Amino acid sequence: MKRYIIKLILPIIAVLLSIAAYYGLSDSGKQKATDYPYYVYLMLIVSVIYIVAVIASIFVKKIRVIITDKAPLLTGIIIFIALINTVTTKTTILPTLYFPSLDRIIAIIYEQRQFLLENIFSSFRLLITGFIWGAVTGFLTGLALGYNKSVGYWLNPVTKFIGPIPTTAWIPLALSVFPTTNSANIFLIAFAVWFPVTLMTSSGIQSTNQVHFEVSSTLGASTLYKVLHVAIPSAMPSIFLGIFYGTVSSFATLMAVEMNGNSSGIGWYINWQKQVMMYDGVYAGLIIIAVLCSLILTLLFKVRDRILVWQKGVIKW
Repeated sequence: MKRYIIKLILPIIAVLLSIAAYYGLSDSGKQKATDYPYYVYLMLIVSVIYIVAVIASIFVKKIRVIITDKAPLLTGIIIFIALINTVTTKTTILPTLYFPSLDRIIAIIYEQRQFLLENIFSSFRLLITGFIWGAVTGFLTGLALGYNKSVGYWLNPVTKFIGPIPTTAWIPLALSVFPTTNSANIFLIAFAVWFPVTLMTSSGIQSTNQVHFEVSSTLGASTLYKVLHVAIPSAMPSIFLGIFYGTVSSFATLMAVEMNGNSSGIGWYINWQKQVMMYDGVYAGLIIIAVLCSLILTLLFKVRDRILVWQKGVIKW
């Protein structure tokens, strides 16, 4: 019990030490001052959320298990953030221009929240449109490659030839072929998703035990039935793996294409902030991208765990 209580209070101790270092150590004087101590506000918000979660854990066993498991990790994260803040604000070890204080980064996120939200929605629309096109096309291509040998004979060499080419290498051609920059960007994101989904779907279907197809044929199953009820369910783990790879590739491509002719989006925002030498904005954009990508991957894993209950926990996020 004593060990359990110590584990629970570790994050609070880390927050208190972080705030003590913030006020107790002298600033280097090199960082641009902010109107408010945003870093302290962040630590206090984290503390409040954590305390509420601890109180809730008294009544909910599932929350108690999560809190007990994650408390040391949260402590480590808080200490790591405190070290970064101390190095950037209290010392001159790192160049101030390229390593702004956490106060400045948090201030950018808060003070430009409306503008950042507009750019997030712009990126999200572009990402979702390209992702859907790429995932659907990749699934159908992979299904054809994996199930039909005649299609695979002709299409597989093409896939192997153009698939490994980095998406960014297609940017000049896409901008020349498509009528608008937006349509070119959608194609590039779709291409980034298409190849991993195609590859993993095809691999999953080809790995299906042939006995399953033979049994279904013996029982009088049609080709459509075997595709829908044998091939696809068997390949679902591989299909989700391809979707996960495609999601990561789509975010990398999103950042690249938004720096080419776009006038909105998080990628455009990061590039703009870099051009005007505002690296606090660059880091703010990178944090937003990391959070969005993590949330989407978490959501995809929840969907996968719901569909593939028997494989839950095999691959964790």
